[in-house]
Amino acid sequence: MTLADGIGLVAAACSTIGFLPQALKALRHRQTRDISLWSYLLFVTATVLWLIYGLSIQSTPVIVANVITLPIALATLVLKLRLG
Repeated sequence: MTLADGIGLVAAACSTIGFLPQALKALRHRQTRDISLWSYLLFVTATVLWLIYGLSIQSTPVIVANVITLPIALATLVLKLRLG
């Protein structure tokens, strides 16, 4: 693993973990009033595109980050759609 890959994996972990508290709070409280639907639609779209990009360039940090982030973002989006 290169230094760049290591830095990428740490950045990926930070980015992914950063969205986890919001998802857990929404799930725990069953309240998503303060979450922007458009923000999460854009975020999920960006995550899918980053994953496709990572796969196309075979970048482990980009792939790992987005494979982990996508379900978290999708869960939050689904909660937002269901709970309003």
